[in-house]
Parts: sequence; C-alpha cells; structure tokens
Amino acid sequence: MKKTLAIIVLLLAAIGAGAFAFMQWKANSGAKAEITELTEKAAESEKKQEEAEKSLAEVKEQLAPLQLTAQQMEAVKAAFSNGVTLKDLEAAYAKDKNLSAERLLGLAGVRLLTKGNQDPATLSAFEKALEMTDWTKQQKVICAAQYALASAGKQIKPLSECAMPPQMAKAEEASKDGHDAQAGAKDAHGKDTKKDDKSGHGNKKVVHWDYEGSMGPENWGKEFPRCGRGKEQSPLDIKGPFQKVRFSVAPDYKPGPLRIVNNGHTIQVNVNPGSKLRIDGVPFDLLQFHFHRPSEEAINGKRQAMVAHFVHKSSDGELAVLGVLLQMGNENPAIKTLWEHAPAKEGPEQQPEGVAFNPASLLPRDLDFYHYDGSLTTPPCTEKVKFYILRNMATISSEQVSQFPFKMNARPLQPLNQRVIMAN
Repeated sequence: MKKTLAIIVLLLAAIGAGAFAFMQWKANSGAKAEITELTEKAAESEKKQEEAEKSLAEVKEQLAPLQLTAQQMEAVKAAFSNGVTLKDLEAAYAKDKNLSAERLLGLAGVRLLTKGNQDPATLSAFEKALEMTDWTKQQKVICAAQYALASAGKQIKPLSECAMPPQMAKAEEASKDGHDAQAGAKDAHGKDTKKDDKSGHGNKKVVHWDYEGSMGPENWGKEFPRCGRGKEQSPLDIKGPFQKVRFSVAPDYKPGPLRIVNNGHTIQVNVNPGSKLRIDGVPFDLLQFHFHRPSEEAINGKRQAMVAHFVHKSSDGELAVLGVLLQMGNENPAIKTLWEHAPAKEGPEQQPEGVAFNPASLLPRDLDFYHYDGSLTTPPCTEKVKFYILRNMATISSEQVSQFPFKMNARPLQPLNQRVIMAN
C-alpha cells in the first residue's frame, strides 16, 4: 500500500513539474514574441524619425536662398527709404497723363518701398495699375498688384495663375513634406499620430470671380474697383436715337489651326497672328474670340440666345471688340466645328490635330454696326474699349445652345451714363 501511494505521489509530482515547465515555456515564448514586436516597432519609429530629420534638412537648404532674398529686399527698402527716388520718379511722370500699367506699377512699387503698404497713395497706385491692366497680356502686372493689395489687408484673392516664385514654392513644398513626415510618424505603441484632414483645402481652387454667388457680378467691385465705380461699363441695352458715323469696319481674318480652351468662364478660341480688323483704316490684331450665354448686349431690351465677342488690339494698345449676336434658328456649321472640339471642363488649351478654323465663318455678310465706348465685360472691367456690335445676326440652333457648357455667363446690362450710341 505504501509503495502504491509513493508511486501516485511521484506521478503527481511529475505531472506538476511537466505542467509548470509547459507554463514557463509558454510564458517565455509570449515574452519573446512581444519583444520581437516591440523591436520591429522601435525600428520603424527610428526610420520615420530619420525621414523627418532628412526632410527638415531639405527645408533648411531651401530656406537659405529665401533668407538671402529677404536681406536683399531689406537693402532695397533702405535705399528707397529717404524718399529722394520717389520724388524724382513722380516729377518725371508728372507731365505724362496716360501712364502705362507697367509704369504705374513701378511707381506703386517705389511708393511701397518708401511709404509702406498702409499709405493711401500707395494703395491707390496699385489699384489704378490693376484697373488699367490688359487682362489678356499683363498677368505679371495683375499678380504684382494683387499681392501688394493683399499684403495691405485688402480683400483680394490673387488669381490662381499667380504662382509663387520657384524658390518659395519649393521651400513651402519641402516644409509641407517635412511636417507630414513628422505628423505621420507612429509612436512606440504603433498608433498613428497624424489626424485626418477632411477640409479639402489642398485641392480647392481659388475662384477670383464668377457669374453667381458671393463673387457674382454684383460683388465684382469689391475686388476690382473699376467694375463698381466705372462710368463707361459694358454691356449696354442698345437703343436709339443713334448718332451717325461715316466709317466702316473691315475684318480680314485668316484660317489657322484651331486653338480652343475652356477657361472656366467661357469657351475661347485663341488666334494665331495674321488676322486683323480695320476700323476706319486703322488695323487691330485679332487676339481671340469667345462666347456668352445669353448675349450680353441687348437690342431694344431684348437679348439673343448667345453672342460671340472678337477681341482685337491695336499697335498702341487700344482694345476693340466686334460682337456677333447669335439668334435662335438654324444650325450654325462654324459653331458645330467649334463645339465638336470644345472641352466640357476647364483645362489647358486644346489643339486638335489637322483641324483649321477661319473666324470669318462666324460673321454675317452685312457688317453694319452699332458703336459705343465701353469696357471689358469681365474683371477687371478695364474701360476705353471700343465696341462694334453687328446689326445683322448669325443663327444658332437650340441644340447647339444647350451644348454650350455654361448655362449663364453674361454680365448684367450697365447704365448708359450720358454716353452716345452710334450707328453707320
């Protein structure tokens, strides 16, 4: 009996020892796995930290040229601070009553360096330069003036086309990458330290003006003063009595490769050099033509389905617009060609291979016209633009009107303000 009990005790002891050994082995295995996992996470964190440090080093490298630029600007500002150069420049320009936009911008720049961005005359100079700018040709002037006004606290949104200087853009991108590398790093527990950004601001395009909403025509004057204060604005309701003119307009348009673009506001066709409009014998180069729906001009209070505006410029910078009203009727073969290649959405200029177009194909045979002095019908609403609206219309079908990608892109009619409308 004693022997049997001893055997049982030994068996229980052996089983206990085995169970204890198994539990110890299992515990050790779990500890090893946890140590391995923590080691991997630590290595991953170190890698993220190295990437962040590398990005920060790149930021510092990109900032170095900007620091030099800032020092140069301080030196320029100090050189102009005594005001002597400003006085000399103002004296030199005093006799010229029609300064170009570039000269006005230069004068405004010297005032900015001399007087600062809170000086009323400085802001006025930048605003005047912006008003006089040729919207189609002087983007640098527009960008410089808008950035200067924005720096002074004006509610100005620089055009999306106004890109940052290359060095600044690179530095900002490097800074952003460095910030994201740090924010996106994981901590020792494997948790993501970066919060989701659902604002969408990174992809949001700055809209500087529009035909509806907060930046519709009724609010253009807030950012583009001439749109609100101008006394010779377009479009007009054209109605008599008319003053007689004795000259004619003579288009001399040439066929060329089709260059068509959806710029977010209209469908525009850019024209190669060679096409001209002669007004009383004076040549104006055709730059581009574009479309509005409905027609911006009205005749005796009635607007048509659409209008085509042909924009010209003389050698001395004078602008002239020839308008062709498009009334509802038969399909227009020229419009058909354009619409087949017109981009449905905003984007870069398209040049379909092997497609030529002659702007003259949009003109009616009879070129009798109404004439008045007006402005660009889009911001910055520059004035001193000569308008020639043809009295005879072309046709466009209802289907072609519906194919135009803008339901409405026409500015409201503007006050006549003592102007005289002429006719030949």
